[in-house]
Amino acid sequence: MSVAHPNELLNFLSQIDAAPKKGLSQNFLIDGNILRKIVHTAAIAKDDRVLEIGSGPGALTQEMLNAQARVIAVEKDAKFARALHRLQIDGRLEIHESDFLTFPLNEQLLKHAPLKVVANLPYHITTPIIERLCEHSFLFSSAWVMVQKEVAERIVARPGTKEMSSLTIFMRTYCEPKIALKVSRHCFLPAPKVDSCVLQLDFHQPLMNNPGPFHTMVRRAFQQRRKMLRSTLSIRQEPFASLRPEALSFEDWIVVLNKNS
Repeated sequence: MSVAHPNELLNFLSQIDAAPKKGLSQNFLIDGNILRKIVHTAAIAKDDRVLEIGSGPGALTQEMLNAQARVIAVEKDAKFARALHRLQIDGRLEIHESDFLTFPLNEQLLKHAPLKVVANLPYHITTPIIERLCEHSFLFSSAWVMVQKEVAERIVARPGTKEMSSLTIFMRTYCEPKIALKVSRHCFLPAPKVDSCVLQLDFHQPLMNNPGPFHTMVRRAFQQRRKMLRSTLSIRQEPFASLRPEALSFEDWIVVLNKNS
């Protein structure tokens, strides 16, 4: 049974005695066209190994299995994790009932690397999940993740815009992000209050050996984003000293790091 339709989803939820949990940001895709677009955009092909985070009822899982991918599903909700077994096809589905933020990535995924990531992320923990993917980017080739529109705009922001943030700079350390699809709030049940986007993340080697101090510096500056860098970071070099943090590109921040290390 497909769950990519409101009536089918509601019948399925009734069968397993489940309901969307607001605390787990469970907003389920009910638009088969969007599901197919995600799988097509991610170029999911036969025997691709794909990590799915927060599989929920399994609509996206089923679409990827239909494309003959091998899916590793990590689902925290016990009812949904158990129900995913109904989708098993020729051993192509590996199910883990687990919180992704504590899931042992190296232990479970290193033997399959590099994987693709395709997921409709729980919105209340989107940033921690994306940061964890980046910090383990050696396991992944690319990712297509559904996030709130505002988060996507922050991640792909350009210097000089109000969306520019420390998250923008963090992401550029590990990947090249872009918005692959825009998705209306009406494609979900229950419908969230905001629209969404599918972000495409093309991972590359981290652009520095020890990014921790760099990210700490950037976060400190953005915590006082209305102040010039001469105040927040005690920077004296022009033109950076008289700029606010959102004015700097990723490359500018590397220059700032090198001049102050």
